[in-house]
Amino acid sequence: MEFSSNMSDADNRVILNVGGIRHETYKATLKKIPATRLSRLTEALANYDPVLNEYFFDRHPGVFAQILNYYRSGKLHYPTDVCGPLFEEELEFWGLDSNQVEPCCWMTYTSHRDTQDVLTILDRLDLDTDKPTEEDIMKKFGLEDEYKSGELNCWQRIQPKIWALFDEPYSSTGAKIIAVISVFFIVISILSFCLKTHPDMRVPVLFNTTSKMADGNTTWRLQKKETEPHEAFFYIECASNAWFTFEIIIRFIVAPTKLDFLRAPVNIIDIVATLSFYLDFMLTKLQQESDILEFFSIIRIMRLCKLTRHSAGLKILIHTFKASAKELILLIFFLVLGIVIFAALIYYAEKIQYNPENDFESIPVGLWWAIVTMTTVGYGDMAPKTYVGMFVGALCALAGVLTIALPVPVIVSNFALFYSHTQARSKLPKKRRRVLPVEAPRPKGPKPMGGGGPGGAQNRRMNAIKHNHQGSLDVKVNRIVQGGALQELMPFRSKSTFLGTACMSLYKTSQWMIFQLRLMHSYDF
Repeated sequence: MEFSSNMSDADNRVILNVGGIRHETYKATLKKIPATRLSRLTEALANYDPVLNEYFFDRHPGVFAQILNYYRSGKLHYPTDVCGPLFEEELEFWGLDSNQVEPCCWMTYTSHRDTQDVLTILDRLDLDTDKPTEEDIMKKFGLEDEYKSGELNCWQRIQPKIWALFDEPYSSTGAKIIAVISVFFIVISILSFCLKTHPDMRVPVLFNTTSKMADGNTTWRLQKKETEPHEAFFYIECASNAWFTFEIIIRFIVAPTKLDFLRAPVNIIDIVATLSFYLDFMLTKLQQESDILEFFSIIRIMRLCKLTRHSAGLKILIHTFKASAKELILLIFFLVLGIVIFAALIYYAEKIQYNPENDFESIPVGLWWAIVTMTTVGYGDMAPKTYVGMFVGALCALAGVLTIALPVPVIVSNFALFYSHTQARSKLPKKRRRVLPVEAPRPKGPKPMGGGGPGGAQNRRMNAIKHNHQGSLDVKVNRIVQGGALQELMPFRSKSTFLGTACMSLYKTSQWMIFQLRLMHSYDF
C-alpha cells in the first residue's frame, strides 16, 4: 500500500523548467486558477520533454517564482528587481490578471505607468537637441516612403528643408543662425516695448498757445500737452515686426499641417501680437488712438513664450504645471475658502470692541486683507487693531502658510520627475541594437531513437542529464527499485489491485530501461 501511495503522489507532481530553473509542484496546485496556461498542461504540448519528464518555458525565471507562489498562496506579489512592463508581459503570457497584485505592492508596481506617461509626454514635447536625420524630418511630412524610393518632386524636397530651418534649431548651422536672429528680435521687441514707457525715454509733445494781453497785444507760448515714445522705438518695432511677419508667413507655408500650425498656442500669440502692431500703426496714422487697443498691445510681451521652442527647460516647466493641475486647483480652492472665511471673521472681530480706526468697513475690503495675509505678502496698508482681530489675523497667517506649503512638494516632485527623465533620455544612445522577435519552433513529431549524431536533440538531452543532473539516471533506477518514483519516469493511471499494479510497474520499468539503453548506445559516453 505504501508503494501505491508513493506512486500516486509522484503521479500528481509536475516539473516546470522556466528559463533553466526547475520548479516542482502538484498538478492540483495549478488547477486552483482555471483558464490559465499552467492549468491546461498536457503531455501532448510541444514543450513537454518525455525524457526529462518536464515542461520547458523560455520565460523569466524570477517572475515565475512569484507566479507559482500565487498559485500556492493565492496572493500575487510584485518582484522589485524587474521592470513593470516585463512583469505585465509575463502575466499576460501565463494568462493572469495584473489587477490581482496585492495592495502592499500596488504602488510599487504601478509606478512604471506614471513613468510611461511621462515618457509619452516627453516624446510629444520633442526635447531632443541632437541633429535630426533627413528620414526623421520626412516622417513628419508623411513622405518617408517617397524618400526611400527617391520619388520626391521639387517642392517635396524643398519644403522639409525650409521647415527644418525655422522649426528645428539644431538641424543645421543655418537653422541655428535663424534661431539666434529670432531670439534677438524677440528680446529687442520686448525691451523696446518696456523702455518706451520710461519717462526718460519719452519726448514731450509741444503746441503753441496764443493769448491776448490786457493792453491788446497778442502773445504765444509753448505748452507740453503729453509725452510720446522716442521715434527710435518706432523703427525698432518696425524692424522686429517685419521679421516676425516674414517668419510667420514662411512657417505657415512650409508647415506639415496648416491646421495644427494655427492651433498652436505659441503661433496664436505670435499672430495676434503682430496684428496688434499693424492695427496700432494704422490707427495712429488715422489719428484715432485707442487706450483699449494700447492695453491689448501688452500681448506682445507674450512673445517670450516663443522661447520655449529653443529651451527644453521652459517646456518642462510648462508641462510640470499641466501635470500638477489637480494640485493647483486644490490650492486655489482652499485659498478662496480661507479668504472668504477670514474676511468675514476679521470684519466682525473688529466690530466687537470699540475701534475708531477700523480699516475693515466691509467684508469685500476684508477680502483684500485676507489675500495679502494668506499669501504671506503683508503690505501693511490694513491691519487689525483689536485683540480679537489680531487673533484672527494670526490664524489667517498660519492657515495661509499651511495651505500654500502642502501642494508645493507635489509640484516640485513632478518637475524633478520630468527633468530627471529628460536628462536620462539625452544620455541614451539614439541607435539601439535591433533584436529580432524570432523564436525557433520546437518539433512536435516523434523523437528519433538514435543515429542523430552528437548534435541531435536526443544527444543534447542526454548531455543535459550527464552535466546538469549528475547521477540522475542512477538515482532514477534506484528509486524505481525502491518503488518510489516510477510515475516520474513513465506515468500510468491504473489503480485496481496491488498485483496488477506491480506487474504493470515491472513491465513499464523494463520498457523504460530498454529505451534508456538505446539512447546511451546512440551517444558515445
